Amino acid sequence: MPDRFLLIAQPNSYRIAPYINAAKQMGLDVLIASRGEHSLITEVHEGLHVDLENPDEALSTILEEAARRPFAGVLGCDDSTVELAARVASTLALPHNKPTAAQASRRKDIARAHLLLAGCPIPGHCLLDLNLPMEKQLKGIPYPCVLKPLHLSASRGVIRANNEAELIAACERIKPIIHEYGDEFERSNILIESYIDGIEVAFEGFLQDGQLSTLTIFDKPDPLVGPYFEETIYVTPSQLDEATQQKILLRVQQACDAYELTTGPVHAELRINKDDAWILEIASRTIGGDCGRTLDTGNNLNLEALTIALAMGAVVEPPRMDGARGVMMIPIPKAGILKRVEGLMQARKIPYVEKVDIVIPDGHELRPLPEGNQYPGYIFARADKPETVLQALRDAHQQLKFIISPLWKIGAD
Repeated sequence: MPDRFLLIAQPNSYRIAPYINAAKQMGLDVLIASRGEHSLITEVHEGLHVDLENPDEALSTILEEAARRPFAGVLGCDDSTVELAARVASTLALPHNKPTAAQASRRKDIARAHLLLAGCPIPGHCLLDLNLPMEKQLKGIPYPCVLKPLHLSASRGVIRANNEAELIAACERIKPIIHEYGDEFERSNILIESYIDGIEVAFEGFLQDGQLSTLTIFDKPDPLVGPYFEETIYVTPSQLDEATQQKILLRVQQACDAYELTTGPVHAELRINKDDAWILEIASRTIGGDCGRTLDTGNNLNLEALTIALAMGAVVEPPRMDGARGVMMIPIPKAGILKRVEGLMQARKIPYVEKVDIVIPDGHELRPLPEGNQYPGYIFARADKPETVLQALRDAHQQLKFIISPLWKIGAD
């Protein structure tokens, strides 16, 4: 078995470091394939430089490298790289999802088509072309509705509209957000879907031979009603009843079958109400940001190590997680330049708080949703009960004060 692992990633991905650390602990040599010639991250700069915007050329470059020294497994750590990773792994006969399945997991319009054909419960939806006149396209759209870019994650560019005027304004706001990402179709079209009322949960699990296993279900105690959908708190174990949790597992498995996903990590977002468990997103990657640390078991098996093992064809058992745990993705209070964060010492002294991390350095720009795509930091807590964890996260957040100066931009007339 080769001892080298290939990680395909965007050069600024926050998932790179956790995967490198996990691979090294497993005795693997990691090669990063990315646009890395100007990266400040050593492993990216010294890695394999590929053009991620040209997947055919990137595939050829990676295959040439594999011919020189083979890989034990291949992984795309972001939505934008899972399809290329699937193509590489398929060509090299390594464990993989079909490239078309990986594509469905990252493109909302293709995903909705698969789910609709499979009879899965999803919101009513349609495509809107931003380059065409709006009048005819807006006829018959029910309100409230939610506008979503086809290919972005972390709620970036997602906006609720309660009427036609808000929808048109939201379209104008989304245009510059998606302008620099994706192909021509992804830069021109957005998804409009009916707003589903209810509570929201996140499902984290993995597939082996098409069979879905649950790692955990996160409750999201803060209401996510819009106009933007900034996620803040995840707490596990879920307080939903067993029947509802089984319905969530059933719906995610149905969605994976619809996409034809068969292996690797699964991250899903669902809305739960009296009618059903409605599928919002199914991604063939792990949970974003540092939230994966809430799943670490302390026995040398973390989420990234589990994912790498799956990509190498290992048989994996879901690790047992004791007690309750949670994370707050600290919301950005306003746009501007971060000068400093006060109250960190007090926040870290709150009972049951394990860690408070500020990941955006002083002097950097803070951009709230829907334009932004990064949280300033994370608060982690563990206790015996979910409600204790939730209170600890809220109490710690209350201690933090973000000192932010205005951002002055000099624009053209």
